[in-house]
Amino acid sequence: MSLIYVTRAMQDDIPAIGAIFEQAKAFLKASGSPQWQAGYPNTDTVAQDLANYSAWVLKVNDQVAGYAAAIIGDDPNYQEIDGAWQNNTEPYAAIHRLALSQDYRGQHLAKYFMSSLISILNEQGIHNFRVDTHDLNQPMQHVATSNGFIRRGHINILDEPNDPLRWAFELNL
Repeated sequence: MSLIYVTRAMQDDIPAIGAIFEQAKAFLKASGSPQWQAGYPNTDTVAQDLANYSAWVLKVNDQVAGYAAAIIGDDPNYQEIDGAWQNNTEPYAAIHRLALSQDYRGQHLAKYFMSSLISILNEQGIHNFRVDTHDLNQPMQHVATSNGFIRRGHINILDEPNDPLRWAFELNL
């Protein structure tokens, strides 16, 4: 039986997270998605997440198996939506950069990771969550909807040079 848990990322986790990002970029490219094909995310992104105390890892038997950033506060990318947010008044956490090591794909760990982050943040008083992903990123859309997120419309990622259109999802507890 494996020990599986979510914890804050640490500086020592950055190399493993960087490798996970490279695997995720290759996976997205192979599936035809332009998402994450312009250098983002990278280890500098993780360092910034660590500094902002928003970096989380999924560990399996004490090995980094996944990464996500949970950022509490207004996300400029979510200011304009072709659709509507259900809750536009309470604080929300945007969950970004969720990626798993290729060694753990197909084990439903992304769903577990997302659910765990929602639980942790709910205990901190956050009850509104948002995620976004490219139309061609079916695995992430499945993770969102299987965790109760509702598709609210399209947004445009402000610093995405290739294909900025993303589906935006929201969960309100």
